[in-house]
Amino acid sequence: MDKKLPTIKEIARRLNVSVSTVSRALSDHPRIGLRTKTRVQELAKELNYEPNAQAIFFKQKKTFVIGVILPSIREEFFSEAISGIESAATEHNYTILFGQSYDDPEKEKNVVEAMKKQRVDGLIISLSKQTNKYDHLTALEKYNIPIVYFDRVPPFEKVNKVYCNLYKGTIDMVGWLISRGYKRIALINGPDKLAASKERLNGYIEGLSKRKLKVDMQMVEKTNLSREGTYAAMRSLLALKHPPVAIITFNDYVHMDAVQYAQQQGIQVNKDIIFVSYANLPITNYTAFPPLVSIEQYPYGQGERAMEIMIKLLHDKTENNLIDTTYVEEMPATLVMHGNARV
Repeated sequence: MDKKLPTIKEIARRLNVSVSTVSRALSDHPRIGLRTKTRVQELAKELNYEPNAQAIFFKQKKTFVIGVILPSIREEFFSEAISGIESAATEHNYTILFGQSYDDPEKEKNVVEAMKKQRVDGLIISLSKQTNKYDHLTALEKYNIPIVYFDRVPPFEKVNKVYCNLYKGTIDMVGWLISRGYKRIALINGPDKLAASKERLNGYIEGLSKRKLKVDMQMVEKTNLSREGTYAAMRSLLALKHPPVAIITFNDYVHMDAVQYAQQQGIQVNKDIIFVSYANLPITNYTAFPPLVSIEQYPYGQGERAMEIMIKLLHDKTENNLIDTTYVEEMPATLVMHGNARV
């Protein structure tokens, strides 16, 4: 039996028309008459004809593949984000090529290089926590590969990015704590290299200043986001002469480690010290002590919006053969209450 896949040439031969006519009829070209178009499309269906993807890609100079690089899919935030990215990609007939940096700049650089070689149409990325050089990303400009950053974004203005306004969200969180009578407020921040860490710190300082409270930098500790790093931060805070009565943690994972350390020290969580956090991940609903307040960062929405911006950029590229628009999407950082917390 002849198991060869049907081709445009075979359809053209059977209908005694040119190959270009078949090609145009299959792409619904307006210059092809309805009768011819119908005959071509019906025969193509009868023969189970499938377009040659490589030929289409070559002609359109597109692969319809978007590269996506995340720090780690194991983090619930990023698994939610990838779902949003994939949903929007599927809606626009794109697929994604996925890679992880594992928060290592060298691995991030290698994955970017691999995706460039795979000729992805664009790249969506959330930076590793250690990334502070961006040459491997800006180099994609000469290949006309657009980039959309989300959540962990670089400290530049003229880049395409989707992020939550954590500066304002932190001001709101500090204000919420002070309005409930908590004035010795500590911050366990993330690595200095992360733009999100700077946003949190600036929001923390501004939140205290707005309420006429002195900023005591002894109340600010850092973690490298590991359990050991968070334990060390907690150890320093609890050793203060006047320890905090409220602690803001960098994210819900840091929150869980901080709470665990507090319990080991015999502290009554959310009584002796209350804890608030960022991200509002569903996993905290299954812990004994979720943060009383968490800032919702909409990972699914961020991912979905990042892909929608990418589609716009690729449309601009197709229409104008260049990319001259910068898209910046600032999403709200919303306070979400848990347990007995009240707005």
